[in-house]
Amino acid sequence: AGLDFKTPLKDGWGLATDGEVLIATDSGHDLFHIDPTNFEIRRSVPIMDGGRAVDMVNELEMIDGEIWGNVFGKECIARIDPSTGVVRGWVDLTGILDRHKASADAAAKGLEPPDVLNGIAWDPEGRRLFVTGKLWPRLFEIEVVPHPTLTL
Repeated sequence: AGLDFKTPLKDGWGLATDGEVLIATDSGHDLFHIDPTNFEIRRSVPIMDGGRAVDMVNELEMIDGEIWGNVFGKECIARIDPSTGVVRGWVDLTGILDRHKASADAAAKGLEPPDVLNGIAWDPEGRRLFVTGKLWPRLFEIEVVPHPTLTL
């Protein structure tokens, strides 16, 4: 028997914790801070980058006090201040998966082709970061290196 519960979110997209509250997204541009005992929203903050709202942040992970979340349909990860919703930076993963080769390999095996980037995992003890996607044939361990001139 499963446990049923309701939240005021319109959809469940991303979920992480800072150890005190659950932090969630629901396909809009808000980051919700949810009480883990009763699932009520304590507060929400808009996810903003340079004055623009960032929608569809998905697959959340808490990394060194920041929320990292991929933007659905894009090959990038937003690094978000959980208390303000301000995007502190971007991780550009363009081309991490050779989609042409991965699609051809999947077709040869009778499988569906790879879909969107949709997986972030953080190993705090080893300080290792992993990313993958829906139906991706690989899990990538990545190292984030600052780029002096990149803007998205």
